[in-house]
Amino acid sequence: MAAIRQNPISCSGHTRPVVDLKFSGESECGSLLVTASKDGKAMLRTGDTGDWIGTFLGHRGAVWCCTMDDAGKKAATGAADFCAKVWDVETGDEMLSISQDHIVRAVDLSVSDGGKRLMTANNKQQVHVYDLEAPSAPVITLPGHKKTIRRCLWTDNDNRALTISDEKIIK
Repeated sequence: MAAIRQNPISCSGHTRPVVDLKFSGESECGSLLVTASKDGKAMLRTGDTGDWIGTFLGHRGAVWCCTMDDAGKKAATGAADFCAKVWDVETGDEMLSISQDHIVRAVDLSVSDGGKRLMTANNKQQVHVYDLEAPSAPVITLPGHKKTIRRCLWTDNDNRALTISDEKIIK
């Protein structure tokens, strides 16, 4: 197996621990990186150097999770303010805010349809899927876990949703 070349990048700017990150696929300006931090901010950076592009402002409390669509057009974040937010990556504007029953610990945007669905998981062990074109209520609520959900993930061309939790299982 060939050796993997690693070029470390340093991403300064957050004032508290960074708790999540996600790279986009290749976009018009290369890959992008979004980071979530306990400082209440999500930041957008270039994927190859980590240089700061902008900050998504709007959460009140620690930002626990983040994701980005493959094209690098939309980002989503979840936070201690009981909200999941969807952002326009190009402008930095908040496109949508979805209230939850508790702290949002995990988010993921669908891939096959260009990020038209958002999956969220919160500290009440609830997993919700929203249609971003009609987000007033979840289109589906999936059976949750008994302990904190750490990650939710679309897989199998968005036909399957996976979650992992502190109970040491994958659903």
